[in-house]
Amino acid sequence: MNISIAAEPLFHIGSFPVTNTLVVTLCISLIIIVASYILKNRISLVPRGFQNIVESVLEALLNLADSVTQDRKQSKKFFPIVATIFIFVILTNWVEVVPGLGTIGIHKMEEGKQVLVPFIRSGAADLNLTLALALVSVISAQVLGIAMIGFRKYAGKFFVSPLHKPYLVGTFVGLLELISEFAKLISFSFRLFGNIFAGEVLLTVMLFLVPYLIPLPFLFLELFVGFVQALVFAMLTLVFFKMAATEAH
Repeated sequence: MNISIAAEPLFHIGSFPVTNTLVVTLCISLIIIVASYILKNRISLVPRGFQNIVESVLEALLNLADSVTQDRKQSKKFFPIVATIFIFVILTNWVEVVPGLGTIGIHKMEEGKQVLVPFIRSGAADLNLTLALALVSVISAQVLGIAMIGFRKYAGKFFVSPLHKPYLVGTFVGLLELISEFAKLISFSFRLFGNIFAGEVLLTVMLFLVPYLIPLPFLFLELFVGFVQALVFAMLTLVFFKMAATEAH
């Protein structure tokens, strides 16, 4: 059994490696796009079936956004990005409980040893994806902040003149705020990556050691962890949006 911390390439297009996490992530993205297109063309005034489920999820997310922003207008402005992140992350996380995780794949020779490269692997177990999501979240917060309160006021949160109250303290705090914007990238990406990779390792080990019944509680645990991580990622993004759209005092 070989558990790699890096995504394993399945094949190459020229010199570009196509990894198992990339394939799974593209499939999830395609599912979301197709489902959204079908729902848009078949939407009805009286929701039922799939539309009813989607509307219930989106309404719950919008109400949750209202509890953070305390402003329905702001919630609707932030909602598309936050909801998309939540849906994408939770589906990406839940891939790790799909049958065949770590056990179905192709055998390759690496350093004289035969190793199994699994077809199915959660995209969140790839640091490249979590870092990309963190970049989307943080950059979107900067763009929304500038768009909603103006560049001058937004920059004033980080660059405070030492000649005005509270003088040097204000300047120091502003620089700390600027550093924290970059720190968000690290905390965002490694939090999600660490939790999902650890769960992936746990499930793979349990499935190899005890393949029947015993792993079931761990599967349900990973479903719960995947949901919590998606919710945390989306809610932190929403909080950052709210903070970026609020003028400094």
